[in-house]
This record gives sequence, C-alpha cells and structure tokens, in this order.
Amino acid sequence: MPRRIFIAINLPENIKNKLLSYQEKWPELPVRWTKKENLHITLEFLGYLADEELIELFQKTKEMVSEKESFSIRLNKICYGPPAKNPPQSMSPSDSFLRSSSRTPRMIWVMGEKIKDVNFFPEQQPPHITLGRIKTWQFRQLELEERPEINEEINLSFEVNSIEIMESQLKKGGPEYTTLESAPLKS
Repeated sequence: MPRRIFIAINLPENIKNKLLSYQEKWPELPVRWTKKENLHITLEFLGYLADEELIELFQKTKEMVSEKESFSIRLNKICYGPPAKNPPQSMSPSDSFLRSSSRTPRMIWVMGEKIKDVNFFPEQQPPHITLGRIKTWQFRQLELEERPEINEEINLSFEVNSIEIMESQLKKGGPEYTTLESAPLKS
C-alpha cells in the first residue's frame, strides 16, 4: 500500500517549545494549532510511494546528504501563509472581494531565511513551518478589524545535522508524522 512521503528537517526541542509559546499570542483566532511533535520544515513533498520506491529513496537521500555539511537555519518571522494569501493591512468597505477565499490565509507560518548553498531539492524555497491551520469558515466570519495582524519578527536559529524521510498519515484528529529514515549530514 503506497505511503504519503515527504522529506523534512525536524526541529530541536527548545525551538519547538519556543514556537508553541507563540501560539498563545492569538487565542481569539480560529486556528487548529500544530501539535509540538508535528512541527517541522518540509523540504519536498513526494506524494504516495510504494515500499520498493522507499528503499531506493532511503539510499539516494543518504548518499546525497552525506556529501553536504551541517548548516544553520534562522527563523525570522511569523505571518499568515502562504504569502500570496496575506490579507492587506487596510481595506475600504468596497473591498469586499478581499473577503473571498482567494484572499483568505490558510495558515499561520513561521518563516526562515533561504537556505544557502544547500540545494537538496530543485524547488527549494525559504523554509517555513506550519504553526497552525486557519479554520477558514470561522475566519471569514470575523470582521476585518477583528482579524489580528500577524507579522511578528522573531530570531531563532538552530543547527541542522540530519534530513528526515517522513510519512504523513491523515487522521481525524489531524495528520500524524513518523520519521522513517534519518540521513546524517557531514559534521
């Protein structure tokens, strides 16, 4: 049976704890907050893979990663995500089209600086962590002035010493992530 696979960077406990404290800043926001154990940076979502494909993926990832040096990631901002969905700071009453789903943010993200000279994967973007998923219907019910501005500058950094191959299982209570293989970077 195919498994839902992605490649990720897991976060150290102290970074997870600090990020959890930010979730408490917006109690009025209709959000399903990410559980501590699910906080991670997705490098690439691969989709559904069979067990035979996984074995090959484990080998190729370990080979590729073993040639790369450990590196540091700096997290610098908490905002609505994806960035194209960020609500504007001010709107006139005639801007009701902005209430539509095309302008409703879907998540609260922790953003980081682009990882330089790592180039693990072709479509590498600046790293982000999903801090919470917005409950869209409830969010749209909030008056524009009731919606908190989320544009928090932060300064957290950590050393990355391994890349993980992870499985995502979609469950009623939210996704569950399991590390299937860890590929250490060169120290």
